[in-house]
Amino acid sequence: MIIKASAALRNDYSGISNLAKESREPIYITKNGEGDLVLMSIEAFEKREQMLELRARVLQAEQERLDGAETVSISEARKRLRERAHEM
Repeated sequence: MIIKASAALRNDYSGISNLAKESREPIYITKNGEGDLVLMSIEAFEKREQMLELRARVLQAEQERLDGAETVSISEARKRLRERAHEM
């Protein structure tokens, strides 16, 4: 976990920006010794958003399955994918 004081952000923005890009991790910014903000690179943020979207889709599919939605076997899914690939 990377923790920096708000003064570091104010006094060394470029250094903090580079750290966020290189580490690809969130940086926790404190103000008066308490947590205030979380800073991350756009790349890390977008990757996190994609993972959250994928998770939401998986959870939705699982809920649909539990609610009785039609399912297919792996072999049937592969067959359908092959058919769609040949249509393109």
